[in-house]
Amino acid sequence: MKNLASTGSAKGYRRIIPSMTALLQFEAVARLNSFTLAGEELGVSQAAVSKQIRLLEATVGRPLFERQHRRIALTATGEQLFAVISSSLQHIASGFDQIIEGEQPDEIVLASTAPVSQLRIMPRLHKLEDVLPHVRLRLATQMFTGDLKRRDYDLDIRFGHGQWTDGDAILLFEEEVFPVCSPAWLERHATPATLADLSASGLLESDSTSEGWMTWSGWFKELDASFARLNINLRCTLYTDVINAAVSGYGVALGWGRLVDHLIHSGQLVKIEPHVVRQKHAYYLVVAKGREIDQSVRAIVQWLQSSATY
Repeated sequence: MKNLASTGSAKGYRRIIPSMTALLQFEAVARLNSFTLAGEELGVSQAAVSKQIRLLEATVGRPLFERQHRRIALTATGEQLFAVISSSLQHIASGFDQIIEGEQPDEIVLASTAPVSQLRIMPRLHKLEDVLPHVRLRLATQMFTGDLKRRDYDLDIRFGHGQWTDGDAILLFEEEVFPVCSPAWLERHATPATLADLSASGLLESDSTSEGWMTWSGWFKELDASFARLNINLRCTLYTDVINAAVSGYGVALGWGRLVDHLIHSGQLVKIEPHVVRQKHAYYLVVAKGREIDQSVRAIVQWLQSSATY
């Protein structure tokens, strides 16, 4: 039987994909949210990129971007096309890697902030090989919530409302926040019985973040308590430093339950009852648009949800 493409009655993929250049340039614009940055990345002018996008829009028959004042945004059609192209390019890149490097384990790039990396991921690393024996994990620790459109990583652990435009969110767990301290601190101080007692204790404070993490004043406000002065022992930029200070017995920290559960279980930290703030937001695993939610992704979800103990 003759190959249909060789008969001249069809042109293969070229028949329905008129310009690979346009598709590559569209992917760069969608990922970077900029015609200028896409041109710089690809080594062409902004005008050349704009021309290719116009040609692609003419082929599709509808706009791919909304041109707004000093910014652009993908239309619904653009979002659909970006998901298809980004997924296809990822498969192509993976294929090249396997050809060039030989047979290698699949790699998944997982992004998170430092508190999640240090306090949720690291205590569970001993279980990773059991659930993902054929996958190599690369951790991308960052200060703030990332942008999956940049394709620097596959998955991102986020705290928030669960609605993001650059990926599909899978609920990991809800969260509650409560005071914690070390057993050594309790040996030197009376257990705070009231919120007023707690406000006068040696509190450990971390800077608020774009994730919406609470400071002590915000935590007290959620419990309808307000104090003119809080007795802050130590202020830190990083939440991980606050937890280390609490473990060392230096004061009382706000414990994010899903991050410090292993420290409570091991006895390094003690939960000060009964004051708890249940968060409106939750933790999610966000999967980049165009990436299949496959068995590996589901295994990572179960691993992140698991207990840290053996």
